[in-house]
Amino acid sequence: MNSVARQALMLTLVGGLSLAVAVAWWQLTEEPIEHAQRELQSRQWLAVLPADSYDNDPLQAPLHLEDTQLAHSQLLAGFRATLSAKPVAVVLRSRTQGYAGPIELAIAIAANGRLLGIEVLHQQESPGLGDRLVDPALRWLDQFIGRTHSDAWAIKRDQGDFDQLAGATVTSRAVIDALQDALRYFDERRASLIEGNPDE
Repeated sequence: MNSVARQALMLTLVGGLSLAVAVAWWQLTEEPIEHAQRELQSRQWLAVLPADSYDNDPLQAPLHLEDTQLAHSQLLAGFRATLSAKPVAVVLRSRTQGYAGPIELAIAIAANGRLLGIEVLHQQESPGLGDRLVDPALRWLDQFIGRTHSDAWAIKRDQGDFDQLAGATVTSRAVIDALQDALRYFDERRASLIEGNPDE
């Protein structure tokens, strides 16, 4: 065997071995990575619920949602939280159009129709302006906790109840409209969302 053939064989063996190691590593890490991603998603989505307010895994109790295209937003999914088998809240995943792109929210609504919590799952708003809706120091979303569909869901300059993010009127209106949509949807379908059967 000449040196060129020997080098070609060595390169083929090294390439094959590298490929085998990469495939084996991918197979070993795929499941733990997927599990970690599911855990992160679960923690992020369920952060809208007080920790001691439920004892099921709401993400394993998906709801069948109908007519999900709302006035200013779209509902992507819904889940029911229970405590001692009694329904206590619904978590809705909502998407609305912000200034720079879609904003996705997890919105928790208690059985009595009050807003329990909001978590921003995804946003692309302008740095230093609209993206401050996720600023933990600002806590802009906290002003909506405890509110119901009957509140004046608009920023104060539009004769509503709520402060806006300075310099981010479009973002503020988009989030407020999406929250109002979710609360209206809940009020109109309260019985089926709270008492109806989750999807199998």
